[in-house]
Amino acid sequence: MAITNGYCTLAELKSVMRINDTVDDTMLEARITEASRVIDQHCDRRFYADANATARLYVPPVSDLVMVDDISTTNSLVIKTDSAGDGTYATTLTAAQYQLEPVNSLAKGSPITMIRPVNLSFLTTAAPAYLQVTAKWGWPSIPSPVTSACILLAGRLVKRGDSLLGVAGFGDLGAITVRAIDPDVERMLRPYRNPVVA
Repeated sequence: MAITNGYCTLAELKSVMRINDTVDDTMLEARITEASRVIDQHCDRRFYADANATARLYVPPVSDLVMVDDISTTNSLVIKTDSAGDGTYATTLTAAQYQLEPVNSLAKGSPITMIRPVNLSFLTTAAPAYLQVTAKWGWPSIPSPVTSACILLAGRLVKRGDSLLGVAGFGDLGAITVRAIDPDVERMLRPYRNPVVA
C-alpha cells in the first residue's frame, strides 16, 4: 500500500521508530495515511496541494472581502462572478481587479485564504451573489510542525495496536492509559487550525 497524501515519509517514520527492516512497511504506510487524515480533520484543512485546479463557489458576506479555502498557488487561478444572477459565471476578473491575502503568504509557505476586490464590489443585485473560484487547493508546502506531528501520530497509531483497550500498561500508581490526542501533537497543530470559511 502506498502513502496517499501523507505528511511524512516512510523513511522519516522508520527513522524515528528505529525500524531497519521492511517487514511492516505496508502497515506503516497505512498508519501515515491515517495520521495525515486525522490531522486534516483536527485542523479542518488539508496540507497537501491539488495537482489540478477545480472550481468552488463562495458567497461573499460583505462587498469587499471573501474568505476562501486554502489556495496553494496562483497558477491556474481563475475568479468569476455571476453578475446577472442566472447561475452562469460570465464575468472573469483580471488580476488587477482583486488582491490575494494574506499579502506575501505564498512566499512564506502559507496559503491564500482571502480575496479582496479592487475598485469593484463582490455583491451584486443578484441573490445570492456567488463567486466562482477555480484554483489548486491546499498548502504550497507541508509545514515542518505538521510533518513532525504526523510522525508522532503515526508512531502512536502503530504502538496503539499494543493497547487496544486504551491501557498502555500498569505502573506504581495503577493503569497507564492512552490519551485521545498526544499533547505534543495538539501543540504543534494548534497554530494551523482553520477558522470557519464563510
